[in-house]
Amino acid sequence: MSFRPAWLTFRRYAAATTGMTLTLFALGVYTAATGSGLACEAQWPLCSDQLIPAMTINPDFIEWFHRAWAMITGFLIVGTAGWTWLGSFDRRTRLAATLAVAILPLQITVGAITVTVGGLVPGGYTVSTHAAHLIVALTIFTLLGLATIWGGGRGSARLLRIAATVGVAGIAASAVFSRAVPFVTYSPGAQAGFYATGLAGHLGLVATVAFATEAVRSGYGGVSRAAAGTVRLLAAGAMAALVATLLLGRDLVLYTAVWERINLVALGVAVALAAGAAWVARDAGEVRDGSAPIGGD
Repeated sequence: MSFRPAWLTFRRYAAATTGMTLTLFALGVYTAATGSGLACEAQWPLCSDQLIPAMTINPDFIEWFHRAWAMITGFLIVGTAGWTWLGSFDRRTRLAATLAVAILPLQITVGAITVTVGGLVPGGYTVSTHAAHLIVALTIFTLLGLATIWGGGRGSARLLRIAATVGVAGIAASAVFSRAVPFVTYSPGAQAGFYATGLAGHLGLVATVAFATEAVRSGYGGVSRAAAGTVRLLAAGAMAALVATLLLGRDLVLYTAVWERINLVALGVAVALAAGAAWVARDAGEVRDGSAPIGGD
């Protein structure tokens, strides 16, 4: 007898966990941008000698809320990996979810160092711990996205097109908040918005590459292997350019006019390549490489 409700499938659980992780990423950026990461008197896991600070909007509460969200998300990530080991999932799904859990302690440790040892450095975080915290978080997010995609069953031409569209939409939306484009002031709220939309675009590109790879290997009805290979190449290039903009969105380098131009170029490349991938995926016709189509919409 199963106590799990029928509506709670692995893909829905893993997708919710991935969404929680995306929100955690944006919360972390907002916390850092407001300087709240230096609150709680540089204590961890306590916050200004309290387990739970006063429930008012202040730096201590923002930092504590970020930590609480991170704790809940961490348990959900462990649950995702556990589900893959208890259920009938393929090796790649189990590996992605397990790796996300394996590097989770590293992320927790870096986060603790950032708000204690790193927080004691005048001016905010040290560049090294800040960069490590960002990169490890992005890695965990990507692994969870892959576990969600692979664990939900086989893809299709329709899912490939949807993923590519999400990738383009996410990058375009992130451009509104990006520090490379002066549409809005790069305030803490804008920074959180940039990462929320940028990560959505990143997830769309991850899914595009995953689905396109599957199409290259086994074929999708309505998408030739040649077209799928082109989509995969374009989406991978867009992903690399987008990651560059995500890194440049934080204060990991002295953001001079030169870096601003580099950031703008990377953003433009990401948009162009993602749009190309979406166009090829949408415009792809029936299989033309002589292989019989497998699967379909």
